[in-house]
Amino acid sequence: MTDTARTVGSGGSGGPVGNVGIKDVAREAGVSVGTVSNVINQPDRVSPATLQHVRGVISRLGYVRSESARQLRAGRSRIMALLVLDMGNPFFVDIARGAERTAKAAGLGVMVCNSDQNARDEADYLGLFAEQRVRGVLLTPADPSGANLREFRRHGIPSVLVDRVAGDDAGCSVSVDDVAGGALAIRHLTATGHRSFAYVSGPSHLQQVRDRREGALLALAEAGLPASALRELPADRLDVASGRDAGSRLLGLPDRPTAVFCANDLLALGVLQALYAAGVRVPEDMAIVGYDDIEFAAAATVPLTSVRQPALTLGAKAAELLLEETGEQAADHRHEHVVLQPELVVRRSTLAGH
Repeated sequence: MTDTARTVGSGGSGGPVGNVGIKDVAREAGVSVGTVSNVINQPDRVSPATLQHVRGVISRLGYVRSESARQLRAGRSRIMALLVLDMGNPFFVDIARGAERTAKAAGLGVMVCNSDQNARDEADYLGLFAEQRVRGVLLTPADPSGANLREFRRHGIPSVLVDRVAGDDAGCSVSVDDVAGGALAIRHLTATGHRSFAYVSGPSHLQQVRDRREGALLALAEAGLPASALRELPADRLDVASGRDAGSRLLGLPDRPTAVFCANDLLALGVLQALYAAGVRVPEDMAIVGYDDIEFAAAATVPLTSVRQPALTLGAKAAELLLEETGEQAADHRHEHVVLQPELVVRRSTLAGH
């Protein structure tokens, strides 16, 4: 039990007090500190009369135990942190939901933060997590150099990479095979007759963006097509506005491709908006494939074909690995690098006549 509390109550004289501690409760109730601790943590060890009396004093004084101090004393927090690239993207919302379900089942909470794809914000949040001595961190890195994570690991707090393959054995990771996902997209487009493509990518430092392009090129080679059949249209961010901008550039190409593969669904929805505004028919004039299969993909004006990532499973598995590393059997934990497989969900944006 802790010696301090974080509430304001009223003392026996009716006057206000600033911080009521366990010693104040014991003094007011005329019992030992150990008895108050038992009332709160092990009430079955206290007689009914004493239990009622001490609980009455606790209520009157407004005492609330300091959970943060209790955790520091025990050396184990009940909070894990999740730091994602963009909470405006439903994909990361689903990751958070998966992590929260696993954590909640284990009696833990999740602190969710958003780096907004900014390495400096990421460093600030990691510093906050270290100060709060969280149980561990689930992280989709924004810093391409990895320096923020290396600095954080000096604190000895476990971390699990989410939607990213770990480049070392310093921690676990849970990711999706994005090379396979990119190949799925282009194989589908070549199978439906397309021979010229655009790839609307995101920030080049993101491994996922590069892997999806690599998979697309592999599928082109399988189909006997040259790498030049895929023209890349870079995007500054993985959001709808960047997709609209890429769509405008796509429309301005002198030899316009007949199909476009986007690095995520938000980009694809932005491209779809730009094409729709210009009177370009999807998929008759141009087919579109997205990535992630967020809820909005199926609800678009033209339902979007997308490469589905198991976002809920990503979050749940990452939280599970962190719990294993910080639980009772932590000494037996061995770092794992789990790679999940994507799947193609075909909708009308690539199927003319449907």
